[in-house]
Amino acid sequence: MLDDRSYMRTPPRQYWSMTTLLLVSLVVCYVIQWILQTELGQRRVDEVFALSIAGLKEGRYYQLITFQFMHGGLLHLVFNMFGLYFFGRAMEQALGGKEMLRLYLLSGTIGGLLQVGLGLAFSKFDAPVVGASAGIFGLVAAFATREPNYPITLLVFFIIPVTLLAKWLLLIEGVVTVSGLFMGGNTAHGAHLGGMLTGIAFIKWGGWWEGAGVLWGAGTRRRASRQPVRASVLRAARRPRKNAEELPPAEFISREVDPILEKISAQGIHSLTERERQILESARNKMARK
Repeated sequence: MLDDRSYMRTPPRQYWSMTTLLLVSLVVCYVIQWILQTELGQRRVDEVFALSIAGLKEGRYYQLITFQFMHGGLLHLVFNMFGLYFFGRAMEQALGGKEMLRLYLLSGTIGGLLQVGLGLAFSKFDAPVVGASAGIFGLVAAFATREPNYPITLLVFFIIPVTLLAKWLLLIEGVVTVSGLFMGGNTAHGAHLGGMLTGIAFIKWGGWWEGAGVLWGAGTRRRASRQPVRASVLRAARRPRKNAEELPPAEFISREVDPILEKISAQGIHSLTERERQILESARNKMARK
């Protein structure tokens, strides 16, 4: 009786997650970067693909994306892949693959623009920028904003385990980033800061999803559906109702249960009201007596 409902159909199997696709892309792009640098030289490759003020002035706006898939060395790549694996996977569970990708690329792009802006204002920041760090800082900031009290265990020097809450990790990263802006060096702290601010804004004011649950746990969050409410839901809301207990099982499921199950499919079980939960409980009892 329920097999023909859209929400009961098995979704198409996704073999690779968006996080996996990004990780593979970083590796492939690094190999291509290494080959090009061997043939053309690092300076020429940076002129074309790394983010720079000169490149943007020459109309190479694609650099706002390409720089996010380049790295300054193998160790740089490995560290970024660790961050992407853990926080990308978590945010993909929370937001879905497309929204996670949007968050990641948007954080990287805005971080790159902030770094370029600092370079225009202060000559010490005017240097080519490469790396996925800005996007990953956006993922970390989004996670900490969404789950501030989630305990995270880090391996300092890959040996010493240190556990701290996500909000404290974000605070530490913020302090290090802002301090780095004043101290200078080869790290693009402006890009990191831009990525962090984007991640925070994406969660607080993005408005692209709803849901509740625990990341990396049994309950994962769903994005709110952008599809309009189905006509069956509206019809059920407008019809005068008999007492639900008086309806035969088939009509009870069609009139009372179907709209609720569609709501769960679109918005998640945590969106249900107390009355809707009671209806589901009544449906369970009716099916048990059948």
